[in-house]
Formats: sequence, C-alpha cells, structure tokens
Amino acid sequence: MITEGWVVTVASVGDSRCILEPSEGGIYYLSADHRLESNEEERVRITSSGGEVGRLNTGGGTEVGPLRCWPGGLCLSRSIGDMDVGEFIVPVPHVKQVKLSTAGGRIILSSDGVWDALSAEMALDCCRGMSPEAAATHIVKESVQAKGLRDDTTCIVIDILPQEKPPTSVLTQKKPVKGMLKSIFRKKSSESSSFIDKEYLESDVVQELYEEGSAMLSERLETKYPLCNMFKPFTCAVCQVEIKPGEGISIHEGVPNPGRLRPSYGPFLCPSCQEKKEAMEGKRTSDRLSSGSD
Repeated sequence: MITEGWVVTVASVGDSRCILEPSEGGIYYLSADHRLESNEEERVRITSSGGEVGRLNTGGGTEVGPLRCWPGGLCLSRSIGDMDVGEFIVPVPHVKQVKLSTAGGRIILSSDGVWDALSAEMALDCCRGMSPEAAATHIVKESVQAKGLRDDTTCIVIDILPQEKPPTSVLTQKKPVKGMLKSIFRKKSSESSSFIDKEYLESDVVQELYEEGSAMLSERLETKYPLCNMFKPFTCAVCQVEIKPGEGISIHEGVPNPGRLRPSYGPFLCPSCQEKKEAMEGKRTSDRLSSGSD
C-alpha cells in the first residue's frame, strides 16, 4: 500500500484484506480476495489454463478442506514467494487506487486471521475512537478471542487525517493588490469570509481513480504510454532480471492482431516469465511440445 497525499494505492495478492472507512461513512474494499473457495473468476482462469481445482482427497472419495489448486495444493490463486506450487499460482496483483476527500479516513490492513473472525463492520466498530496503534492491537485481540489463534493474525491501522486549519493571523496577512489586479481578484465579502472554511472543512467524496485485476500479463503490460520510458530494453518487465540482447521475448509475440505492435517492440520477458505468462493464458509449453511431436 502506498499513500501520497489523499491518494491511496493498494496492490494485493492472496487473502489479506485492506478496507477504507472515509470520514463521510461507508466502507471501501481496496483489495481482492484470491481464495479459490470464494473467487469463481480465478477458478475459471486456472481450469481453462489446464490446472485443476479441488479439495484434498483423503482416500475413498472423501474430500476435505477448502478448494485448492493442483499441482501445488495452495488454496490461493495468487501469491508471492511460493516457488513450488506450480505455474498456475501467479504473483500478478490486483491494483486499486482511490482518492480520499479532504476529511480523511481510516484504513485497516489485516491478514486472513483477522478476517476469518471479524467482518469489516466489526473491525471498524470495535476500535472506534482509538489511536491507530491501540486500534490495531485491539482488532487482533478481538479476532483471537472470537476464534483463537488459528492463522497469521496481523493488523495495521492507518489514519489519514484532514489538514489543520492554519492560524487566523497567517491567513489574514495579505499583500496589497492595486489597479487592474485588484479588480480581477476582488471577491464579495460573503465569499471571502467562507473561503477558508470551505477549503479546510468541507468534505468531498471518495473518488475511485483506477482498478485492474486481470492476471493476464499481455493485458497488464499493454499501454499507450511510450514503452521506452517504462521498461529497460534488456530487463525483464516482470522480475527485473537482466536479459542478454536477443534473448528477451516481447509480450506481443504471437498476438493474432498486433496492429502497429511488433514482436520487436517491448516490453520484454525473460524465458521463465514467458513460461508463466503462457501458463496464465492457457498456452502451456508442455502442450505445444506434445502436439508438435505427434
């Protein structure tokens, strides 16, 4: 998560969750849940790419536990750092960006141990009026009391606060304006008296600036922005490993209708990330090799 002024950007994989309660009220979910049990879109992505989704089979046809991706057995469809779970578990994050009003708000970022025990409303209500530090500790305590310590239970609370109203003495110190400039910038007394209050006290609404959740690298990396300004020509656009000239594979390789885009155009992927991209798009290397040998 990145905060810059009133703008909050969240990139998420897995089943941790980030929620926002603006000062105006309401709840905004800034992350996506990549649990296979609850995300039908991700289940379809995996099965259409050649993977399998099912529960753990204990023998005799008995299945237990949550839905998992096979090979690997992970109950999530996206994660970071799980190198041994197969090609269908991808690290491509869901990204959402919002802009808060000048009234600010509260953000709660917690792992699944919290959300297995508390709803978003419960988490927000149980810590209302507390400082961020005290609120995070209290949310963890409430979740452990509700279901015990069964999983990672971590919480971070961030308050984005409104700007403080500057002292009146500072605001009233104005340089004299004469002649034409005075007539241009002169305001009615009713407007000028309320201008400062509006700037610092009036609430706006939360604006949703951007959201992208596709796991397809070919969609995520396509852009109208000059690619030379975003990606180095001899660096993998995903893992940032250096690649030798001629070894990089363009994301436009094999595109049916490339238009103006050519395979010689970047951004480029290393062979490992290209295999991952093909698996995510249902173009498994093993399938191509087997079909070519027939």
